[in-house]
Amino acid sequence: MRSTIAAFALLTIALTMPVAAVAESAANANQRTIQVAGDGEAQAAPDLAVLSLAIETHAATAADAAGRNGGLAQKVSEALRAKLGDKGKTWTGGYSLYPEYEDQSRPNAKPVITGYRAENTITVQTGALDLVGPLIDAAIAAGANRVNSLDFNLRDDTRARNEAITKAAKDAQAQAQALAAALGLKLGPIVSATT
Repeated sequence: MRSTIAAFALLTIALTMPVAAVAESAANANQRTIQVAGDGEAQAAPDLAVLSLAIETHAATAADAAGRNGGLAQKVSEALRAKLGDKGKTWTGGYSLYPEYEDQSRPNAKPVITGYRAENTITVQTGALDLVGPLIDAAIAAGANRVNSLDFNLRDDTRARNEAITKAAKDAQAQAQALAAALGLKLGPIVSATT
């Protein structure tokens, strides 16, 4: 398993021109530059997992849907904390409660509420990647009924990002050299560079 960091570099490079062409192009400096874009990518082993789980409940009344959901969310949170110990953290968020309607196939039919759905999201963040499977199992056993997402990241992506930027800049420079050679010109100094 690897995390991939991508980078993009945009270089504007001055061109050196034959002496006869210098006076002619001096009036328009923009014609003496080329702009190229380069791509770079770096990979690193992830050291952080972020897991998002959902608890969804349905009931005839809003109070029942919310009450059931709150009880299950508490059980799921406790199960996750017990499994996680001091190897990460959990938090809740993304709570919603809304009515569910009868299928309205007739035009101009009046909406009829058939019940309510409550959803609660619990997020887990841990550096103990070997715990991800057991955390999902514990959450499902306690009442979670959906895994919204599982992302593997880097706590600090500085090294990988710098590597990707370096590769992107080298790619852009190689393209600029090829373009200048194809045009019979030589590269001058870099006028601007952005990532």
